[in-house]
Amino acid sequence: MTERHPPVRDPHLEEVAAWHPIEGTPTKKKVAIGCSVGATIETYDFIGFGIAAALYFNTAFFPANDPLSGTLLSFATLGIGFAVRPLGGIIGGYLGDRIGRKPVLVGSLLLMGIATVLIGCLPTYQQVGVWAGVLLVVVRVVQGLAFGAEWGGAILMCFEHAPWRKKGLYTGITQAGFPVGLLLANLAFLASVPLGGSWAWRVPFLLSAVLIVVGIVIRLKVEESPEFEELKEEGELSKNPLLEVLRDDWRIILRAFCLRITETAGYAVSVTFMLSYVATEELADRSVTLTATMIAAGIGIFATTYWGALTDRVGRRPVYLLGTALHLLWGIPLFLVVNTGAAVAIVVAFVVSYALLQNMLAGVQGAWFSELFATKTRTTGASLAYQMSAVVSGFTPLITTALYAGYGWIGPALLFSGYGLLGLLAALATRETWGRAERAEVAALERTLRATSAVPTPRTGSPERRPTADSTTD
Repeated sequence: MTERHPPVRDPHLEEVAAWHPIEGTPTKKKVAIGCSVGATIETYDFIGFGIAAALYFNTAFFPANDPLSGTLLSFATLGIGFAVRPLGGIIGGYLGDRIGRKPVLVGSLLLMGIATVLIGCLPTYQQVGVWAGVLLVVVRVVQGLAFGAEWGGAILMCFEHAPWRKKGLYTGITQAGFPVGLLLANLAFLASVPLGGSWAWRVPFLLSAVLIVVGIVIRLKVEESPEFEELKEEGELSKNPLLEVLRDDWRIILRAFCLRITETAGYAVSVTFMLSYVATEELADRSVTLTATMIAAGIGIFATTYWGALTDRVGRRPVYLLGTALHLLWGIPLFLVVNTGAAVAIVVAFVVSYALLQNMLAGVQGAWFSELFATKTRTTGASLAYQMSAVVSGFTPLITTALYAGYGWIGPALLFSGYGLLGLLAALATRETWGRAERAEVAALERTLRATSAVPTPRTGSPERRPTADSTTD
């Protein structure tokens, strides 16, 4: 074995080396695809609500005589879904560390699907008055719980099946499910525009039923995480992962929370609010903004995977530092470009904001956040850190709208840059988990294992069930 470096290396590396094959498990590709498909569907459902909130819900579920108040109430409802995501993350993370990653994946997807289809069936304000908004809030809460539970299970499942040297790439594939979902959601809303009336927003939600059936079938075929199975066999599952991670890793959670805010709250300003801003200022019609979002999402599918793969070569921290620095600098230029009102300029603004900035950070988070926590509390820790920021980002469109009403576009622009500064400071304060030292250590360990053509003897458990170090992929 190689020399230990406790301050910077993964303390569980040699334990994992005892049974996790260098090239990942034989089902790693199937797992990556399954997790990505589920992430796609849940994003379609959750982000679809954001699109509808920006374009339709202000008049469909709230009084139409005051457009600004309707927009504020619509974004407040959007924010409620984000506010409950930490609770969903806590529940999903706890269950993921206690009973397994797979049950959480299936359950969260099913719950999200039911809530989304129900949105498409809700009565409007004109039909039932204030009850329309109440019912919308209820189903939005269910959506938030499901989406909060989703990320940790999907990312951790993919991370724990992936090859040693390609965890950034494989978690990037799962993260790429989010721009796919964004693309499908915008495509559905763009295609439904000619329907007019309430069908313009109902149909995209009702179509989710088809996606849910496909997703459930795929996820039922995904195998459980090998690292969770190992902990379970050895009797080392955490009895209370939430308490343990809050006690031992609260500083890591706080840093990851700040890292995540730049990405998710930045998206809330540059995409969610921007849809409403462009419409309010009559800079372009809905088809232009939806098309811009679709182009950005299409590019983002490949960009997210690329950024994740890049971290396997240069480390997680340098890519994140670059992304947060660009966020800090892009705030004012973003609005100056959009304010030209030119369709091409608006498309460029959305592409830069999403495919370059947001996806750069999202592509890093899957591997980096997973590596910051121990295996037995990994789902709880990563989920909690990831979803806590949703409280801030969920209400960011509401805050941004208020800033816009008081200070014009400069208010949202400075808020966007402020989020970038927060993430940059957090990245500087967070340790690298896949730097030169870690990569060199893994390379040395790989050479040792391949030279002996056998795995090191595990501490406990049944040796015959563990794959060899030179296992090949499917």
